[in-house]
Parts: sequence; structure tokens; C-alpha cells
Amino acid sequence: MTNPAILANGLRKSYGDKVVLDGIDLSVPEGTIFSLLGPNGAGKTTAVKILSTLVPAGPGSGTIRIAGHELPAGAQAARAAIGVTGQFSAVDGLITGEENMLLMADLHHLSKSEGRRVAAELLARFDLVEAAKKPASTYSGGMKRRLDIAMTLVGGPRIIFLDEPTTGLDPRSRHTMWGIIRELVTDGVTVFLTTQYLEEADQLADRIAVLHDGKIAAEGTAEQLKRLVPGGHIRLRFTDPAAYRDAAGSLAQAAAHDEEALTLQLPSDGSQRDLRAVLDQLDAAGIEADELTVHTPDLDDVFFALTETTAGSGATVPAPSKETVR
Repeated sequence: MTNPAILANGLRKSYGDKVVLDGIDLSVPEGTIFSLLGPNGAGKTTAVKILSTLVPAGPGSGTIRIAGHELPAGAQAARAAIGVTGQFSAVDGLITGEENMLLMADLHHLSKSEGRRVAAELLARFDLVEAAKKPASTYSGGMKRRLDIAMTLVGGPRIIFLDEPTTGLDPRSRHTMWGIIRELVTDGVTVFLTTQYLEEADQLADRIAVLHDGKIAAEGTAEQLKRLVPGGHIRLRFTDPAAYRDAAGSLAQAAAHDEEALTLQLPSDGSQRDLRAVLDQLDAAGIEADELTVHTPDLDDVFFALTETTAGSGATVPAPSKETVR
């Protein structure tokens, strides 16, 4: 077993009387994508700043270990292993993309020849060769974000913190960025991702944690988190009223009946075993449904449940206590 790339036990951070992080635990294995979700003001960016050594956690903040180096004593050694890309681009628009890359190479104390080699490789990798000699101010949002990540990679970091990297990008640019993030992990890089797009976490993350009121409300894979929220069901539709009535009589677990639409709804966790059980019941009764669809809660449902908010209604959904799904 290798040591986690990122480890935090009992991480705390306060600003005056305001507690931003209230004893959170995180463990991110090497070569994986970990996504931290939470509403605005939940403390996501504060967590990134502390873990990336940009902000000290302060006394009594628990144990933090990055790339095997314990903070704060090993902060300098940890910095050599990490890169950070925030939601606001660090690109200098007054100089060209290539000059931005070479400036970053200088900051990493690379020789001129090595700096030019690394810059050229990364500009090619991120499809920026044609725009390399143009001022970065002329770049689109997606191009600037690609350049931003390319600059982050100049020093060869093994851990990258991406704080809302696709905010403001159009869907095509966002999907391009997803491909770049997946490639980084294929190369063995560990990615710590915060995002406001739940679909992004669903698509990319190996594990997801939901941060609420300074605490981790739940953690697990996307599929595991979705099972924390009730509402999954199997929907059966019939065109023959007789088949519908037979099915309604045979499937005692049906929770909802719609005689006009000839549909039945059965609670389900969406698992293969659950689906097979329903199909076996139908086969045993000699009943064939015209349409069968499986509906499971998505990350939006999980997010709203765990953060106790319902958009626009002011209603609350009881949130479970902290739960880590293994």
C-alpha cells in the first residue's frame, strides 16, 4: 500500500469567530481524481489553499500530509510536488502564450534550453502551437484555461489542485478540459478537483466528498453517494390494460399506480439484482411489459439532500450524519 498523495486528519480553519473547516478528514490515493463538492461558502477554496500550502492552517489544525511531507514543516518540499490552477486564470494577457510558458519555466529555474523544450511539448500537448506567438489576451476562455493548466505542468507536479477549473467555459470547452484531466491521471498525476458542476464530478471523480457547514457530510464514489438518497425506482409501462392489471396484482411492491397511463412504479436501488428480481416476477406470472425504465437519484439529488436545501422553496431535506461509503 502506498501512502496517500493527500492526507488530512481533523483539518480545521477559522477566521475569527467563523469556523470554515470543522475537523474534516480526507485521504486521496495517488493517481486518482478526488472531487470536493459543496455550496458557495462551504470552504472548498479554503481547503484547497491549505492543502496546496498557499495558506497555513494554523495551530490545532490537525494532521496534513502532502506527497509524504507533513505540513507546515515540510511545506517547501511539498510545493515541489504540487501545482495549483484556480477558477481565475493566472495567465498574463499582455504577453504571448509561449512567453507565459517560458516565464513559468524561469520560475522553476529550468535552463533556457530545457525551458523551451518543456514549453514546446506542453503547447503541443494542449493544442496551442498555432496560438503560441499571439498575446494571451486574444485567447478564448477555453484556450486560456488550457494554457493555465499547461503552465501548472511546467514543473512536473505529481499532485494538481484544480479549483473550479471549468467555471465560465462553454460545454465544448468543458468537455475538452475533462479529456485533459483524464489524461493527467493516466500519466499518474493525482487531481484534487473542486467544481460547481455536479455532472463534472460524476464524470471525472473516483471519489467525491460533499462539504457542508465546514464538515464532510458524505464521501464515496458517485454511485455510492446516489444510493444514500431515496427515490430510485423501476417504471413499467403497458399498452394492454389486462397486462397492466395482472402486473399490478402480481407486483405487491408497486408503490405507484397510474391506470390512465398504464404504468407501475416500484422502489429500486437500480442494482442489477433488483432489476432481475422484478423481471423474474413478471416471467413467473407470464406478463410482458412494453417498456421498462430504471430511474436512480443523480448527484443533484444527493447535493440538495446533504446540504439541506431545496432550490427556491426554502424547504429542508433531512441530511444524514457524516457517512463514508467504502
